[in-house]
Amino acid sequence: MTPRATSDFGYDLPEQAIAQAAVEPRDSSRLLDADSLTDHRFSDLPGLLAPGDLVVVNRTRVRRARLLGRKDTGGRVEALLLSPLGDGRWEALVRPARRIRPGCRMRFGAIGAEVVEGPTGGRVVLRLDAADAEAAIAAAGTVPLPPYFKGELADDDRYQTVYADRIGSAAAPTAGLHFTRGVLDGLAGRGVRIASVDLEIGLDTFRPIATATIEEHAMHTERYRVGEETAAAVSATRSGGGEVVAIGTTVVRALESAARLSGEVAACEGATDLFITPGRRFRVVDRLVTNFHVPGSTLVVLVAAFMGDRWREAYAAALSRGYRFLSFGDAMIVRRSG
Repeated sequence: MTPRATSDFGYDLPEQAIAQAAVEPRDSSRLLDADSLTDHRFSDLPGLLAPGDLVVVNRTRVRRARLLGRKDTGGRVEALLLSPLGDGRWEALVRPARRIRPGCRMRFGAIGAEVVEGPTGGRVVLRLDAADAEAAIAAAGTVPLPPYFKGELADDDRYQTVYADRIGSAAAPTAGLHFTRGVLDGLAGRGVRIASVDLEIGLDTFRPIATATIEEHAMHTERYRVGEETAAAVSATRSGGGEVVAIGTTVVRALESAARLSGEVAACEGATDLFITPGRRFRVVDRLVTNFHVPGSTLVVLVAAFMGDRWREAYAAALSRGYRFLSFGDAMIVRRSG
């Protein structure tokens, strides 16, 4: 197969199109039907699906992983915890990185920390001194917001989905930010079932690809879990002729990682480095609800794999109609090509 240039997955994103505020209520955000190029509100989602369909969400919760404190030498320091490594150790980004070496100690409120490895590639390993690390982080930290978001949130919970219940991510599954209890009730009233997966989203998810071709890109790894109930719900939906609707690219990645060749989903958990690129045969997901993503990112590549060249037409329509892009922006719904 001919290598595909990363530039083929770029587009011009005006700065003014990047959402810098979170709309209220959540479901008043706009929703583009990318198949018909018609405009809706997210509150219309139940009416765009059919009884017997299955909506699958990622119920991961964003960790309050941004910690502000001081080094033992007195200088200010900021740490962003990325993932737990066991034995009190955490992979983290630390700023300023100057003079950060193994043995460097710092304190973030009630949490003491020591650098035990790194820096390597801008990352370090910290050992946290806390009996219950998650509780201490929740008390001392704040939710890390995307670097392109310059606005302010009245409440950190606005960067959590209404159904989030499992701490583990460094960023939100943004397609889910549009849901309200009213939308969930509307889906249930429509006869649409709801199931969930867990995929712990890392910061690398949102970073543009740095290589000239997508084939050269080394995909990051994220932990995921697909439970027995979700696997059974996918099977029942398939047997009943319904469609599996993924809420966000993270759900696509989890379900397709758990898929057998037959299209059945196996209950499983582990780590996935699946890079979904054009030409892939989707085995599980029929429709996708997703936000509009960073140019040249692995997320745009996934969307292009799912809907073919139509992604450019959909993105162009959204830009021309004033849709809001990226994490706090609007969304689209699209059926898989082919």
